[in-house]
Amino acid sequence: MEEYFGNELVKKFEEMMENNDEFYFDTEELEDIIVYYLELGDFNYADMAVNYGLKLHPNSLDIKIKRLEILLEWEEYSTAKELIDELKGASMEHTDFLVCYAKYYSNLGNPRKSIEICKKALTLEEEENFLHNFIADEYVNLGDPFNALKHYRKALKEDPTDEYSLENCMVCFSDLNKSEEAIAFLNEYLDEFPYSETAWFEYGQFYFNRKNYDEAIRGYDYLLAINSNSVGVYANKAACYEALGQYQKAIETYEEMLELEYTKAFTFYKIGLCNKALKQPILALNSFQKSLREDPQFYLAMMEQSYLYEEMGGMSEALHFAKEATQLNENNLDYQKRLAFLFIDSGKFEESLSCLKKLVDAEPSRFYNWYAYSEVLMLVGEYEDAVTVLNRAIKKHHRAELFYQLSNCFYNLKEQDKGMESLQKALELDPSLAKDMQKKYPFIKDEVKKVKANKVKKKN
Repeated sequence: MEEYFGNELVKKFEEMMENNDEFYFDTEELEDIIVYYLELGDFNYADMAVNYGLKLHPNSLDIKIKRLEILLEWEEYSTAKELIDELKGASMEHTDFLVCYAKYYSNLGNPRKSIEICKKALTLEEEENFLHNFIADEYVNLGDPFNALKHYRKALKEDPTDEYSLENCMVCFSDLNKSEEAIAFLNEYLDEFPYSETAWFEYGQFYFNRKNYDEAIRGYDYLLAINSNSVGVYANKAACYEALGQYQKAIETYEEMLELEYTKAFTFYKIGLCNKALKQPILALNSFQKSLREDPQFYLAMMEQSYLYEEMGGMSEALHFAKEATQLNENNLDYQKRLAFLFIDSGKFEESLSCLKKLVDAEPSRFYNWYAYSEVLMLVGEYEDAVTVLNRAIKKHHRAELFYQLSNCFYNLKEQDKGMESLQKALELDPSLAKDMQKKYPFIKDEVKKVKANKVKKKN
C-alpha cells in the first residue's frame, strides 16, 4: 500500500508540474516524492520537488537536507558547504544531515573527517548498518583493512542479511592474508544462515582462489540446491571441473547453464574449448559454430575455429576465420601475429604486410617483428621500403641479422658500396651467421668471400 501511495503522490506531483498547477503537499509527502526520485536516480525531478517543497515550507530542515543530497550528487561542493554551514547548528542530531555531512568530506578526499562525523551519527542509534558500512568504506579508502573489517562485521551484526557487508568482510580477510580466520568466519555464518546464497558463493570462491576445486564445487552445489537458477554459479562450477581436467563434467555443467541463459554464445564457446581439450575437434567445431550463430561477431569463437581448421589441414578456412576475428579485434597483437603467419603460409606475402607493420608500431622492442617485416618486404621486391624499415630497426636493435638483410637490399638495389659496408658490419657482429645468410640471400654469397679476402689482405 505504501508503494502504491508513493506512486500516487508522484503521479499527482508530475501532473501538477505538467499543467503548471499548484497543489499543497505536507512535508512528509514531499519527502516521499523526493526520496522516490533520489532512489530512481532522477536528480532533476528530485531538484524540482525540493524547490517546490521549499516554496511551500521554506523552513523545513528535512527538505533542505534533501537539497544537500542533490548538491552532493551534482558535485556542487561550494554551494553544498554553504548549506552545511546554514544547517549545522540545528541539524547535528539529525542522522540524514550527518550522513550528507560525512559524504561531503568523503567526496573531497578526507576520509578521516568523514569517519569522525559518521561516529557522531552512530550515537543517535539510527541507520547503524548503513553507518558502519560507510565507516568501513572510508577505512578501505585509507588502506586500513583491519579497521574496515571491524566495521563491516558490525554492519553485518546489525543486519545479518546484508550481502554487501558479508562480501567486504571476505575482501578484508583476503587483504589481511587471514585465510584461516576468513573460512572460520564464513563457516560460523553458514551455521547460523545455511540458506545464504552469498555466503555459499563466497565459500566457493574462497576455495576456488586457493585451487581447492573439489571443496569449491561443494560450495557451489549447496548454492545451486538453494537456487538452481544462479546462472553464474554454473560457470564457476564448470571452471572448477576444467581446472581439474574433468572436461566432460564441465561440458555437462555448461549444458545445464544453457537451459537458463538468454545469451549463449560464450557458453557454447566454453563447451567448444572443453571438446577441444578432449581431442574431439568435430564436436568442438560444432560448438564454436553454435556460438557464432548466437553472436555472429564473437571473435573468440572465430579464432578457435581458425586453430581447429589449421590442425585439420583446412588452411583456407583457418585464414578466413583468422581474418574475420582480427577485423573485429584489430588491437589484439596475438591475432595480428597469427594472421600474418597464415598469410605468409598461404603465400599471400603482400597481405601480411599490414599486420607486420602494426606489430612493429605496437611492439618496437621485439626484434623478430622487425626481422619478419623486412624479410617479407624483400620477398615482394620492396627493397627501398625494406631499407627504410631496417634503418629504423637498427636504431632499436643493433644486431647482425638486420645488417645481413640490409646488405641484401643494397645489393639488389645495385648500391654495391652500401651493400659491402652493411655486410662488413654484419660479419663483425656475428660471422657465424654468414653460412645461413648466404643460403637465404644468394646475392651476398660472392660478396662474403670478397669481404673475408679483404680482411686477410689487411692482416698480411
